[in-house]
Amino acid sequence: MARHVARPDPRAHWLLLLLGLFVLLAALSFNGLVTNVGGGSGPSDAYASPAPRQASDGGPVLRLDGPTPVARRMPARTVALTFDDGPDPRWTPQVLDVLRRNHAHATFFVVGARVDEHPELVRRILAEGHEIGSHTFTHADLTAVSRWRARFELAWTRSAVAGATGREVTLLRPPFSSITTSLTGPQYQALRDAAGTGHVGVLADRDTKDWQRPGVPAIVRAASPPGGAGAVVLMHDGGGDRSQTVAALDQLLPRLTREGYRFTTVSAGIGAPDSTVPATAGARLSGTALRWAQGGAGWLAGAMNLLLGVALVLGVARLAVQVFCAQLHVRRVRRPRHRRPEVNAPVSVIVPAYNEAANIAATVRSLLASAYPALEVIVVDDGSSDGTAEIVERLRLRGVRVIRQANAGKPAALNTGIRAARADLLVLVDGDTVFQPDTVHRLVQGFADPTVGAISGNTKVANRRRLLGRWQHLEYVIGFNLDRRMYDVLECMPTIPGAIGAFRREVLLAVGGVPADTLAEDTDLTMKVLRAGWRVVYEEGAIAWTEAPSSLRQLWRQRYRWCYGTMQAMWKHRHALSERGAGGRLGRRGLPYLAVFQILLPLTAPAVDIFALYGLLFLPWSALVLAWAGLLLLQGFTAAYALRLDRERFGPLWTLPLQQLVYRQVMYLVVVQSVVTAVVGNRLRWQRMVRTGEAAALVGAGPTAR
Repeated sequence: MARHVARPDPRAHWLLLLLGLFVLLAALSFNGLVTNVGGGSGPSDAYASPAPRQASDGGPVLRLDGPTPVARRMPARTVALTFDDGPDPRWTPQVLDVLRRNHAHATFFVVGARVDEHPELVRRILAEGHEIGSHTFTHADLTAVSRWRARFELAWTRSAVAGATGREVTLLRPPFSSITTSLTGPQYQALRDAAGTGHVGVLADRDTKDWQRPGVPAIVRAASPPGGAGAVVLMHDGGGDRSQTVAALDQLLPRLTREGYRFTTVSAGIGAPDSTVPATAGARLSGTALRWAQGGAGWLAGAMNLLLGVALVLGVARLAVQVFCAQLHVRRVRRPRHRRPEVNAPVSVIVPAYNEAANIAATVRSLLASAYPALEVIVVDDGSSDGTAEIVERLRLRGVRVIRQANAGKPAALNTGIRAARADLLVLVDGDTVFQPDTVHRLVQGFADPTVGAISGNTKVANRRRLLGRWQHLEYVIGFNLDRRMYDVLECMPTIPGAIGAFRREVLLAVGGVPADTLAEDTDLTMKVLRAGWRVVYEEGAIAWTEAPSSLRQLWRQRYRWCYGTMQAMWKHRHALSERGAGGRLGRRGLPYLAVFQILLPLTAPAVDIFALYGLLFLPWSALVLAWAGLLLLQGFTAAYALRLDRERFGPLWTLPLQQLVYRQVMYLVVVQSVVTAVVGNRLRWQRMVRTGEAAALVGAGPTAR
């Protein structure tokens, strides 16, 4: 209703948000790939077709870039020790130390993702005269992934090594490969595909299976070539506990050295030149960018884990505080220690109305049906074009006055009614709200305490037959009313809803009436009352039935205004942070609570949803289902507790899972839109909700309408 000159709502941020969420998902997915690096050895498929005999019966070094395979073996008494799955910050240095003590050299088939994590180890490997080969970027089974994924696995590993060392690798050992005789047809094809990008395949003559930790003697036996033959020996320096491998090396190297064996790299063993070649500047730059991307993705994943943990802790803490305060509030209001004197002073009810033809007659009738001895109703028609004022006048009800004014907005209409009111106790009511017979009486009883300046009633959703109405009903009961009990106990009530609130006339006059410079005039007014030193309390028994938005479009408009207006009010009253008394309690209790739970956490919700999608891709579904069910049970408990406090039925609880999938997203997107609107400096205009008259159906229904 308030008039504001507004530019069109900003929209470019939605594209930026989608782009940001896509980048976040891509980064998390990349992190999921590189952190789920496996280990081990052995054939990936025991039932796969065999490789061509030229490859399986030849040597372990396979060059497959020609029409026929070329296989090479190690000369007699020459051992090429090879280590897979590294580099590992714990075991690779120990392996290197043993090799250095025994003046031996070896070939390390590194996992690209681990190269990015520990580039200094790769540089040490080369500096000490060893050789480096590729073991793919994420230890992927090249026979099980798509060809494009296989190409990326090899290219990324080359880039990672180039960025860390300035050299590119050409040797390749496919993960889950073993000795040449166990080479399968799919593995052979994967090696042929890799040969097209300049890779030379390296299998093994001796597989120690040290990843199974069979014991040091067994590893030594498996690594020892028979009868003075040469061999490529498969071992591991990463992917798990490699203490047995290190101990076996300490025994194997001196023993075979005494028997006349030499330990060399694969390339040196077959008389080939160094397998690593100088990397181009582009390859080094690509490798550096890849390492930064991996580090950034890991940082993002860690930040998301921290965010999720903080959000969970805050959510549980919020629930604990709400339940504790609700119990205190219930004991206070339902079992008062001292009986308060009954308040029967005259009350003026002010109803600002703009195009409220659907409900205004029901609203006025419900007010006049109140079981209260001295009541006047003032309807302020704010320039309606649907005959709202005429409808009230035709009712010809005693005790009802109609005041007409040109359209000036809801705050102006309320202030007009305040000036015209005759009573010292004022009740402000929206034109779509229906009272129960005892609502006014219950609402004003708190004024028996002279320190109370304003009282919030209990707003309930009238149109809850449809799914959207049920969701809002749960939100009102769980969020709004649980929060109000907590605010009452903590003495920092930030909002008396426009649908039902009672004020002392002197309080409203002292704070300058209803403010018009924010779109949440009810929140702004309540904060002004608190900062003026008055108490604001909650009366659960003063029930008002209001018509909630019946479409997502109307819901969006309403909540957009609420959220934007609340932020305006928070900024306007930010100086309460440094005040004493009631204003200080608002500033140090109410404002931080609103900032965290109504702005900051909803702003992070899109990222949390992306993290959940990431979990579906990379985490065990059983764990996700268990976590989701746990959170849902916690929310169900909260909802059931809130419904019981409000004496409501538990039927709507079945809509909670759907609420998490649709309604929650709408609410946090509203916050995103509101924050962007505030940041760019737009002024949001008042957008009125279209009424359907469902609240009017509750006249005379009383509590049974629940």
